[in-house]
Amino acid sequence: MIDSPASPTDAEVAAVAALAGAEVVRARYGRRHSRIDKGAGDFATDADVAAEEAILDIIRTARPEDAVHGEEGGRRGAVDAVREWLVDPLCGTLNYATGSQLVAVNVALRNGPAAVADPFSGEVFLTDGETAWVRYGAYGDGDAYGQAFGPVVLRRPVGEEQLAPTADTRLVDVNLDPPFPGAPAFRAVDLLAHPGFVERFRPRVVSTTLALAWVAAGRRAAYVTDGGDLSGSVHFAAGIALCRAAGCVVTGVDGAPVGPDGRGLVVAADAETHGLLMSLIRGRGRSA
Repeated sequence: MIDSPASPTDAEVAAVAALAGAEVVRARYGRRHSRIDKGAGDFATDADVAAEEAILDIIRTARPEDAVHGEEGGRRGAVDAVREWLVDPLCGTLNYATGSQLVAVNVALRNGPAAVADPFSGEVFLTDGETAWVRYGAYGDGDAYGQAFGPVVLRRPVGEEQLAPTADTRLVDVNLDPPFPGAPAFRAVDLLAHPGFVERFRPRVVSTTLALAWVAAGRRAAYVTDGGDLSGSVHFAAGIALCRAAGCVVTGVDGAPVGPDGRGLVVAADAETHGLLMSLIRGRGRSA
């Protein structure tokens, strides 16, 4: 639980900021949304923009000297700020705009604590950089819990527990969204037709990085996506931080550490699952 509303930790700031954005997303669900075209089929909605502003209000109040890089607004704050927050206010915008509740709100301090909020379950997954846990029921009319973070009132969570990854479900989430920068040597979509994959796993396509939080929580065995360096991505930074703190195996699709020279992401609940997935990926022609 929160130690001192007057002096919140970075993990608390991340959690409350993510929940503030999630509350906006939840409140606007089911409405007709205006769209902001980003090109190549990508777009944002008015809910994305409003959620990002709610998140920024929290961070500005709690950490006024820090910079913030939001998906919708870009980088804001002092040019010489030592610390930077990475914000994805609505991961799964297409899901949301078409009436699906499979979305997430991601807030991460670069190379530090992070949080992923599910707007519809009332859960927030968070890490202080060493331990990862989930809080339940952190919505609704509140007490003084939210007062130190600005105009957000949240009640204390019903409960919390440490995240414990496991591969027991055998469910692997595969990101099928283009572009496919690793093609033709590797495309995440190719795994779905691989005989070795269907013998061992069952594919799922959530189309949001909420799936990364689910790997950390033991609800998914693994997550696979193509791409370049995702470590500093507003979409992936919070989920990667969660999974690392929970004890998951986190690498690129080439098996190398995630970082500036990395390619994509393979996150698995344990080393055995990671090894199986890497053998399948390399079997598609990608070198180790």
